[in-house]
Amino acid sequence: MPDSGYPWPIETTRLDNGLRVVVSEDRTAPAVAVNLWYDVGSRHEPAGQTGFAHLFEHLMFEGSVNVAKTEHMKLIQGAGGSLNATTNPDRTNYFETVPAEHLELALWLEADRMGGLVPALTQETLDNQRDVVKNERRQRYENVPYGDAWLRLLPLLYPPGHPYHHATIGSMADLNAADLATFQAFHSTYYAPNNAVLTVVGDTTAAEVFALADKYFGGLAARSDIPAAPDGRTVPAAGTPAVETVTADVPAPRVYLAHRTHPFGDPGYDVTTVLATVLGSGRGSRLYQRLADGERIAQPDLVGAYGVDLAHAPAPLIATATARPGVTAERLRDGLAEVVDELATVPVTAAELDRAKALLSTMWWRQMSTVDGRADTLGRYATQFGDPARAADRLPGWLAVTAEQIAEQAAALLGADDRVILTYLPEETS
Repeated sequence: MPDSGYPWPIETTRLDNGLRVVVSEDRTAPAVAVNLWYDVGSRHEPAGQTGFAHLFEHLMFEGSVNVAKTEHMKLIQGAGGSLNATTNPDRTNYFETVPAEHLELALWLEADRMGGLVPALTQETLDNQRDVVKNERRQRYENVPYGDAWLRLLPLLYPPGHPYHHATIGSMADLNAADLATFQAFHSTYYAPNNAVLTVVGDTTAAEVFALADKYFGGLAARSDIPAAPDGRTVPAAGTPAVETVTADVPAPRVYLAHRTHPFGDPGYDVTTVLATVLGSGRGSRLYQRLADGERIAQPDLVGAYGVDLAHAPAPLIATATARPGVTAERLRDGLAEVVDELATVPVTAAELDRAKALLSTMWWRQMSTVDGRADTLGRYATQFGDPARAADRLPGWLAVTAEQIAEQAAALLGADDRVILTYLPEETS
């Protein structure tokens, strides 16, 4: 299998209104993936407007000037396609995969809601989707054991005022307080062609996509005053652990250890990614071998480590474990910390490194094996780094990481004096 991260053609253009268009032709199957990345996520939200980016992920399916409420979904699914959208701190993206003959339909739908959502947005629709988001918060964060861990970790990792201090689900108080005009202004500000990247991968040509993009998006006006997100790349070292203990309706003690590392896309974050894989991916990882299989203090299916791929600040590395019956939170926390600390002193073996790189290679090529996976990846690199071809650097970057680099990063960034420790304790039962 080739080591090049993206062995397919990439062609790009920019419309007069600033929309960047990326095309990667692949005639393997008669399907195309359309992916639209907007450079707006929770890190862009001004004070008092948290949760807006995520709410618009919902509102964008609720109708636009020429498309009735929920009709976008019906048209794509009726054409044999699939679709969805996601929001994270860095961006919001909308995507569909359709038979190639329906490419024009997908592009027209995306253009209509980029330029035509605000005139169609009503108070009723806004109120309805606010209620949907509230229900999502209850289902995903508040009424699930350990569900609010991410909401708690972010403020511990990033200080007040930092763009990553709050999660994308946002504040229900902020969503409730804003009126229709405020939401309309948010969309008009960020949902502009010059704040977006349109990526199409599959059974088409660059010439066809460029022409259709100009036909449907070219008449949309650019926005000249899109505010930049706050700069969050520098986070002062705390010098002391940030500790929070939560007593909640959970079945067993759980501990999270988190550290700030490097931004996604930085060579240092390639080291973080390999380090996290060595530390906590699967049965061959250090955490599993030590805590689940060796000392048997952690539940086997609830131990691991991962990096969170945030691109505009030192991204977090998170290690977590859930206690077996009879194991205290203190014992679990000490065991977890011991394994993390040993990354700086116990060298990663050649076998560990080879295993981690094999797992990452498989993950990468699984992402690259589908047109929708490639479209999302190219959109990401075009949006965050200005060049979709930089996607080709990711896998070689992982494969070049050495055991020495892992030890150096562990010593520099994973120390106990700059660690976040979040512990869940079960409520006492009578």
